[in-house]
Amino acid sequence: MSDDEREDVLIPISALNQYAYCPRRCALIHVEQTFDDNIYTMRGRDLHERTDQPTESGWEEGLRVERALPLWSKRLGLIGKADVVEFRGETPYPVEYKSGPRRRFDNDDLQVCAQAMCLEGMMCKDVPRGAIYHHSSRRRREVVFTPELRQYVEKAIIEIRLMLESGTLPPPVNDRRCGHCSLRESCMPSVIGEQERARVLVRGLFVAKES
Repeated sequence: MSDDEREDVLIPISALNQYAYCPRRCALIHVEQTFDDNIYTMRGRDLHERTDQPTESGWEEGLRVERALPLWSKRLGLIGKADVVEFRGETPYPVEYKSGPRRRFDNDDLQVCAQAMCLEGMMCKDVPRGAIYHHSSRRRREVVFTPELRQYVEKAIIEIRLMLESGTLPPPVNDRRCGHCSLRESCMPSVIGEQERARVLVRGLFVAKES
């Protein structure tokens, strides 16, 4: 793939969320084009269908609000859509809606930070913070876009691009993340994990025998 062709491959902002949660899940969706629904994905899709209704600019509680705002960044090679962008004065404030509670992973923070970085390029405005709205608790959680989080976004983009170019599937994580994953049957984390464990054991036996 040439440099020009590589630059033309735009990565969906949502892929960063998938990758930060589980690289194999991201590859199954964006390399293998595999996607299955479960109760969690259906809840999330229903929430976004109700939230992502493009409307004319409106005002809510004294703030200008844009819904389903298209986002892109040529520099980052990203494309996507913000659920909600509030404007606090001239400063954009992205809000990402999630159906479930906050989890211990930072994948949602990565996604909304990527949205902010796109907004900065599109509007030539600094976007220092945004929020995650957790529908299950009806609460917002503010996210500060630190230099470390921004670096994480750039690093994830590079790693996803390399994964897409190679077309390879990362190994399964085979941990508590798999329990809520809609791709569990396609991924088969426990089976593949046991196969890898067996391969390591066999290699170890041959090394022991040779020594």
